Amino acid sequence: MDMTHLAAVDATRAARVLDEVRSATLAGQRAPLAPRPVIGESWERMLRSGVDPEHDVRAGLLSREEVQHRRETSPLRHVLPVLREGLLSVADVARHIMVVADADGRVLWREGSAPVLRRADVLGLEVGADWRENVVGTNGVGTPAVTRRPVQVFASEHFVRSHATWTCSGAPVTDPRDGRLIGVVDVSGPLDTMHPATLAWVDSVAKLAEARLRDLHQQSLERLRAVAAPVLARIDGRALVVDRHGWTAAVTGMPYVQRLALPKSLSAGVRWLPALGRSTLEPLAGGWLVRAADGPAPPPGRRVELDLREPRRRSVVVSGGAGTWTRELSPRHAELLYLLAVHREGRTAAGLAGDMFGDPGRTVTVRAEMSRVRRYLGGLLEHRPYRFGEDVEVEVLLPDDPHGLFPATGAHDAVGPGAVGRRPAPAADP
Repeated sequence: MDMTHLAAVDATRAARVLDEVRSATLAGQRAPLAPRPVIGESWERMLRSGVDPEHDVRAGLLSREEVQHRRETSPLRHVLPVLREGLLSVADVARHIMVVADADGRVLWREGSAPVLRRADVLGLEVGADWRENVVGTNGVGTPAVTRRPVQVFASEHFVRSHATWTCSGAPVTDPRDGRLIGVVDVSGPLDTMHPATLAWVDSVAKLAEARLRDLHQQSLERLRAVAAPVLARIDGRALVVDRHGWTAAVTGMPYVQRLALPKSLSAGVRWLPALGRSTLEPLAGGWLVRAADGPAPPPGRRVELDLREPRRRSVVVSGGAGTWTRELSPRHAELLYLLAVHREGRTAAGLAGDMFGDPGRTVTVRAEMSRVRRYLGGLLEHRPYRFGEDVEVEVLLPDDPHGLFPATGAHDAVGPGAVGRRPAPAADP
């Protein structure tokens, strides 16, 4: 009988046998049973890396601010409803917890049974904790991240002795766009919650999460196609519109390619691309317009018009070689762009936080929002500090009475250098 069947029949007996297997294996002696290959290979990695099997090592927890920043920028945030529905809406929820970690092994979310959460606290399985395999030993978060496949770790299959009262089943979640690991989802609990089917269950839910990410990517490409169609209709020569990861939304003058290899550090201008050679890149809402060098050069100059005349319909209008496109703005994004128009020299995250909230410490919120703004304004914005590019002409259209436009900032009192403030002309008398 192998360990999986033994554990299914008698968890207490299986835990005892596994303790003997672990002790003998780590001592270099003959064990009553060989560890499962995935576990034995992990133990070998731990011995080579110097992880102490007898002592629990706790890396420092991430700050609350850093956890929030990682949550807001992780693709995993989009699939939390799928994970919760698949893993927490079951009859056995009172005996399990769900743990979601990022690609660095940092626990970002942890939900489920309150008593089990308290037991997890004792093990250091807390929000912000580092559960990489080479830090805390063989476990259901760090080991799936290394092996890139689902792994169940039961009792003394954990390399560190203090984790032997625990069982966990984890599966990696990868980005369907490029296969990159974005995190691990794990179901954990005390020993008596172990069941061989748990691993297949967790893996199925992880695959559902990946399918959801794939759907979201297709939806984003559809939105980009709507922007791309009128732009490409005006272009002669070879050109295509891709998202920020190089996936193609639309092409003209050339065969369709599914994905274009883009430089890691991307900005507007002339670049050399493996598939097209010398090319011109320009930002579009949610992506890039890429023109091969055999097409006509884009007209010079880039212009941004920030229209704040209607409080409920604020928008940004971008003009350049890619033509003109418009995007409606949320109140927070409108405020951020207004502040950058006022301060053409740039603002740090702390400076923007102080402007917007009166609290320079709220940099996590600012960074997360600026990350979202840069997704559609792309190369028009620079960072460190945040600012519009030097070659970008910025015009701000203000309402008749700009006072109270952004009460938290007080920035409505003046329009800074480099931004042209303009109020609409009064309507003619009938």
